[in-house]
Amino acid sequence: MAGAATTTAFGQVVIGPPGSGKTTYCLGMSEFLRALGRRVAVVNLDPANEGLPYECAVDVGELVGLSDVMEALRLGPNGGLLYCMEYLEANLDWLRAKLDPLRGHYFLFDCPGQVELCTHHGALRSIFSQMAQWDLRLTAVHLVDSHYCTDPAKFISVLCTSLATMLHVELPHVNVLSKMDLIEHYGKLAFNLDYYTEVLDLSYLLDHLASDPFFRHYRQLNEKLVQLIEDYSLVSFIPLNIQDKESIQQVLQAVDKANGYCFGVQEQRSLEAMMSAAMGADFHFSSTLGIQEKYLAPSDQSVEQEAMQL
Repeated sequence: MAGAATTTAFGQVVIGPPGSGKTTYCLGMSEFLRALGRRVAVVNLDPANEGLPYECAVDVGELVGLSDVMEALRLGPNGGLLYCMEYLEANLDWLRAKLDPLRGHYFLFDCPGQVELCTHHGALRSIFSQMAQWDLRLTAVHLVDSHYCTDPAKFISVLCTSLATMLHVELPHVNVLSKMDLIEHYGKLAFNLDYYTEVLDLSYLLDHLASDPFFRHYRQLNEKLVQLIEDYSLVSFIPLNIQDKESIQQVLQAVDKANGYCFGVQEQRSLEAMMSAAMGADFHFSSTLGIQEKYLAPSDQSVEQEAMQL
């Protein structure tokens, strides 16, 4: 950012389709991070976001309002939102002036929910790219509603959207299945949860689709889509229940590894105390060995173990 002497800042850009829980995620994650001792600044980049439940450090609504754009230019909500993002892209000096005083905070960017902004429109990607030049190390946290797991056709569609988003946004990426506390209300899953989070052999989904007379006519198309997803082999998910601290911790560990954030000993102690209170018993980081093995490389694990011994 501005000035000769700057320090690297870290943060998350929270993206995903409408209704996936981005604003709720920003609220829950900001509370969790503050309990760890991190200084958090939540930035609202969605001009359609009203009645924010969290304390907003920067609000793009101060620069451009969706309702004003729709009225002045006679645009619908989607076209108006695209214009707002292009307007923000053209006025990044405003955003930089707002972020400069917050140097030293951990950033959470609450982004708009229009899918095209993250799959093929260039404005949001350009904004992220510019922030990276300001020495902001960001991770894209892509939220997907877990109810899509109950429908094979919708899940394949979600996989395609997630892959397109990963390739377009060009940031370290963590895909999250949100609202896991509600998944049992959506219906029974055809396979166990690991099948969906690890995106295992998708041919089984094709067999389920073949039982539907409508999708039977599109089997070859579905086979090609599945082949494309498996050829890239990039998409996987972390399940999230925003009400569960251990679930939030798993997502945060993946995010911290992706953007290179290294927390200190005091933060580890805060996390241990908070998890002990939540679980009603002594909590030690050894109990998260399975999580560490899943998300940390061997070299990362040795460094973290040495830090915990301090």
